[in-house]
Amino acid sequence: MAKKEGWHGWEEYAPFYDWENARTLGRRDVPFWRRAASRVEGRVLELGCGTGRISLPLARAGVSLVGVDRSAAMLARARRRVLRRHTAWPERQALTLVQGDIRALPFGTGGFSMVVAPYGVLQSLLRDRDLSATLDSVARVLAVGGIFGLDLVPDVPNWREYRNKVQMRGRAAGGAHLTLVESVRQEPRRHLTTFEQRYIERRGRKVAEHRFELTFRTLPIRTMTRKLEAAGFTVDAVLGDYRGRPWDERSDVWIILARRDPH
Repeated sequence: MAKKEGWHGWEEYAPFYDWENARTLGRRDVPFWRRAASRVEGRVLELGCGTGRISLPLARAGVSLVGVDRSAAMLARARRRVLRRHTAWPERQALTLVQGDIRALPFGTGGFSMVVAPYGVLQSLLRDRDLSATLDSVARVLAVGGIFGLDLVPDVPNWREYRNKVQMRGRAAGGAHLTLVESVRQEPRRHLTTFEQRYIERRGRKVAEHRFELTFRTLPIRTMTRKLEAAGFTVDAVLGDYRGRPWDERSDVWIILARRDPH
């Protein structure tokens, strides 16, 4: 049996990612990252840029942004969104999309003033060695004194296990009707949560079913800050929401802002 990897399932998830996120997170994290990136002089790198949910609004605001993602299907959707815009719109010039592995970023040393890892991207790294490789790679491409911003989704390990629960349904682009049927299983010893996703797509009398799994690893925030420090970062702030309020254990989101050390 093949080992479970954090990128498994994301190619299959691509057609449904924007539909689901519009009904859950929506765009409430976008203003936070737009404000943070707009304060930076120089290029910004987004890890796990996906379909461009955050990349495009930042580029539209004038941020010189590079988005990297492992999934070709996710990036194809992001590129189509860019091409649908008018050719004079600034994101056409400000945004570069690159396929790559965040554990070994395909960029030169010190080329970015800021790196962002929104919406729990680092939770798709399922082993310590994957997380350490990513943090080392970020430290390499980030200029000394540059900012690394990341957020984590803390409630994932608290989800009760269940089987075949209808989570959401509704219309999608193109007239299809989608139903998400979900199962959840927990592996507390390994800090893993796996979502078994089954999307039922109806177009008139035609019904198609799409199945895949997404797995996330959730570490305590103190563990994450220690790993950042070991990779050469100083943690400047730990926030509990996108309005900048202080973090505590009950916060809906955990946001860490760290600075690249000079050594």
